Amino acid sequence: MWLNPEEVLLKNALKLWVTVRSNDFFLLQKRRGHGEHTNKITGLLVGALDTVLDSNARVTPFRILLQVPNSQVSWVIASGAAIEEVNKHWDWLVHNLLQSLSVFENKEDAASFVKGKVKGLIAEEVRGRQAAQEEDPEKFREALLKFELHFGLPSSEKLVTYYSCCCWKGRVPRQGFLYLSVNHMAFYSFLLGKEVKFVIPWAEVTRLERVSTALMTEAIRVTTRKRQREFSMFLNLDEAFGVMGQLADITLRRLLDSVGLELDRVLQQTARITKRSGILEEQAIRQYVLALYRLPRSEKLYEVAPCSVWTPHSRSHTAGTLYTTDSYLCFSSREEGSCTLLIPLSEVLSIEKAESTSSLPNPVIVSMRTKKAFQLIDLQDRDDLVESMNSRLRALQWKHSVFRSRKDSRRSVVRMSAKPMLVCFCQSMEPVKERLWDDHFTEFGRGVHMFRTEKIQKLVAMGIPESLRGELWMTFSDACSELDSHQGYYAGLVQKSMGHSNLATDEIERDLHRSLPDHPAFQNPTGIAALRRVLTAYAHRNPKIGYCQSMNILASVLLLYAKEEEAFWLLVAVCERMLPDYFNRRVIGAQVDQSVFEELIRERLPELAEQVPDLSTLSSVSLSWFLTLFLSVLPFQSAVCVVDCFFFQGIKSIFQLGLAVLDANAAQLSACTDDGQALMILTRWVDISQNSCSDTDAPAMRHINITDLISEKFRDLSVRHIERLRCLRRVRVLQAHEDTIKENTLRLVSPDVSISPENLSDLYDLFKVFSPAAWQHGDSGHSFVERQYRLDRPQFKSLYGLLVPWPSGCSQHTDTLSNRTFTLLAPDRDNLVTFKDFASWLDTLYCEELNVKIRFLYRLHIPPALSESEDEPSLRSPLLSTNRPLYVNKETPEVKDYQEQLKQMLQDLVKEKEKDADKPLPLMNQREFIQFCKTLYSMFHGDPEENDLFQAIATVTSLVLQIGEAGHREQTKASEEKPAKPTPSSDGALAPDDEWTVSYAQILASLLTEQALVNFFEKPADLTEKIAQAKQNQYQQRAGLLTLQKGTR
Repeated sequence: MWLNPEEVLLKNALKLWVTVRSNDFFLLQKRRGHGEHTNKITGLLVGALDTVLDSNARVTPFRILLQVPNSQVSWVIASGAAIEEVNKHWDWLVHNLLQSLSVFENKEDAASFVKGKVKGLIAEEVRGRQAAQEEDPEKFREALLKFELHFGLPSSEKLVTYYSCCCWKGRVPRQGFLYLSVNHMAFYSFLLGKEVKFVIPWAEVTRLERVSTALMTEAIRVTTRKRQREFSMFLNLDEAFGVMGQLADITLRRLLDSVGLELDRVLQQTARITKRSGILEEQAIRQYVLALYRLPRSEKLYEVAPCSVWTPHSRSHTAGTLYTTDSYLCFSSREEGSCTLLIPLSEVLSIEKAESTSSLPNPVIVSMRTKKAFQLIDLQDRDDLVESMNSRLRALQWKHSVFRSRKDSRRSVVRMSAKPMLVCFCQSMEPVKERLWDDHFTEFGRGVHMFRTEKIQKLVAMGIPESLRGELWMTFSDACSELDSHQGYYAGLVQKSMGHSNLATDEIERDLHRSLPDHPAFQNPTGIAALRRVLTAYAHRNPKIGYCQSMNILASVLLLYAKEEEAFWLLVAVCERMLPDYFNRRVIGAQVDQSVFEELIRERLPELAEQVPDLSTLSSVSLSWFLTLFLSVLPFQSAVCVVDCFFFQGIKSIFQLGLAVLDANAAQLSACTDDGQALMILTRWVDISQNSCSDTDAPAMRHINITDLISEKFRDLSVRHIERLRCLRRVRVLQAHEDTIKENTLRLVSPDVSISPENLSDLYDLFKVFSPAAWQHGDSGHSFVERQYRLDRPQFKSLYGLLVPWPSGCSQHTDTLSNRTFTLLAPDRDNLVTFKDFASWLDTLYCEELNVKIRFLYRLHIPPALSESEDEPSLRSPLLSTNRPLYVNKETPEVKDYQEQLKQMLQDLVKEKEKDADKPLPLMNQREFIQFCKTLYSMFHGDPEENDLFQAIATVTSLVLQIGEAGHREQTKASEEKPAKPTPSSDGALAPDDEWTVSYAQILASLLTEQALVNFFEKPADLTEKIAQAKQNQYQQRAGLLTLQKGTR
């Protein structure tokens, strides 16, 4: 075990210890006489001494010393009772530290570095032991206190775990601690009198990777948009890298794509994400199980239990792992793919405990409705496990009974195809293959719960008989369970979607006749009508996806081999479970898999990767392979056999085939000079490919058996490895999308503002930090950019306090002004501020002329910004602030006029801005003018010219009051001479002429009479410095924001 470094004299140590291994900095020593059977007097004396000593004072027989060259002083840093334990520590020191120590010119500094590292390892080991025994270990609390003290993050920022490691600055390592929280990674080091600390938000991480260099045998490189940082010398680098990858993935999915990629509910509750709770590990296992068995994304993982299952075909028990979810029992052998079993709870009759024996310990019997049973043994905590499974079984049975009772009372009037299209238009007899499959069903079972072994994989590679293809696709994907539990659902969808016309139905109609146009099944109204019903029903079921190109090709193939209702549920399985996030506007899932494919090329085809540095060329070609499952590029018979493999193995088979295609053409692709040439090579290759299941007479030319490539090439590729790569690569894909969105947003906003591009980019980043919760307020009627980057009232108020250029003398009045500003910028029903409005507001305050700033302040003190409920501490909703119309110059505003003006604003932003600038402002009454003066007084607190400004505003106030009073007297006199004629007031309603009012022009002219006020408003404000301060203080502002949001839930 590691020890706190304890100083010893080397010359004295040599009398009692024998050096076994050594180098410039470390000695591995054995206690003299230990393990020796000789009669040497020294060994006997030492052995006798160790024997008579009290057990607490006895010395362990092996130890490791840290030594400084040319010094007699050393430090004990590790010890152990067995040579294997000490050798493990020795190997770690040589592997992780020895090379790094050569960079230190002063050997004393090297020794200090090692001692600090060892102390960090000890702290980490202690923390791990305590975490296993206690709910809230003292060491973890101590680390949490240091985390909060060093970095000043809000208390709501949950620390997940921490590691002792080194951060490299050039060739010099800095020993310290890496803290991982739900939203940040932070590093702190204090060594040799120098402090190093920094915080990296996960939202800024663009890449995580493991690297090796001359100085670092293995390290973790964290890349952001501005710099790279490298960390090494972890006690457990695999664990640290896995946790970092998961936290980055979870944070980015939550912040950037929470609609497109639905997170587990537990992960949305960041307070529950801790390393001790096991949630991160459970989430990783859950993602693996969902991918391995292609389960619905809503399935929750409950138990993971080692066990053995009786496999009749091998007449033995097969050891593996049992995974239980909401609706399934899943078993996988220790070797992935060797033997798997999927048992839908909907087909289970009972789960019972059997009598335990020496040969069958803790057995459980799972009885099926088909009068079949499965035996599981070696289950730990069997009683709790069976009770948990039975409770879910009862709930599922009750749910299905209720659903069926409702459906039994409804009869479908929709006519649909009762047979697969292929049966209707052609006949195919394959008696040999059918007989092989019948034999397999007899031995391994039939249906979803059949044993899936390597034998069935070989049968699939030979080609599934056309008479069984639809059934086996339903079995492999478990679409049959969805069909059985949702009787009548498809017919109801078809009936509801009839007669509806929208963008999805228009696209479907356009693509109907492009789906397998050469196949006779889709050259007649029957096939086209069935395809239309399937695609339209799915678009109605899942409006988030609706209809995407390539879905028509896939649905056409499904209709050839399955009944119409079965084809619908197969399409559901592919789009929502087997290829999640592939079929939407941004095809995130497909782009993630393309990035994974590039990484697999580097791993499995390194020579090709060296010759073709830019793998995006190949991935651009392969994108259609993944989206259409090779249906759009391979000959039909070969492509259908690829679909067979896909339903059996999932996306893994597409990765295997893609790698095999590139491997077969590696030499030609390496010699390509442009993208077009590579495309021609791959196109020519797939054109000459075929499958062993094809009955077509082939011409005398070279052919490639596609399914042989899937079953033979790259067989060791595992689902677990693919899921790990997906987790890491999703970070890059989401950040690439974020970069594109940011670029497009800035391009849209920059022409309308005078803020520099650098400041506008920084403002965007700040805006994004505060805006994630705005996802909740989005709706499908808005574009992606509008839904993602908008602020609600609390978020805007937090940013207002950070960026407003004038000092806030009174916090209550500042809160009032931020409320008014929000109401002015967000007058629509959504009650959200867009980044364009936000940038325009700051542009007014920092870059515009004096008259524009005064005009904006004037608007803050008239409706709709100023409300009659101004005395309230906060405005809960813009609906409470005013019942006055947005455009106050119209006596009777119409909804039609407002919609036309809003549409014109969106179509022509520049004209609308000019129009708004020239629009005459309504008059300000006396109450509103008092509020205006109050705001001016609050703006001058802390200014160096504060006294002069107060005198100036007092003079202006007196002047404006005199002007208003004079106008009021004139109006009163005029009203006495002739009948009163109502005029529009600032609230847009008709007001009597004798009310005290002043105009914007009168206030502006009065302000211009005082040079101190002119200087104040014309003095340039440094937006760059304000943004820098806001970045430093954003965490404290967000702390209050998070507390407020939690309180409103």
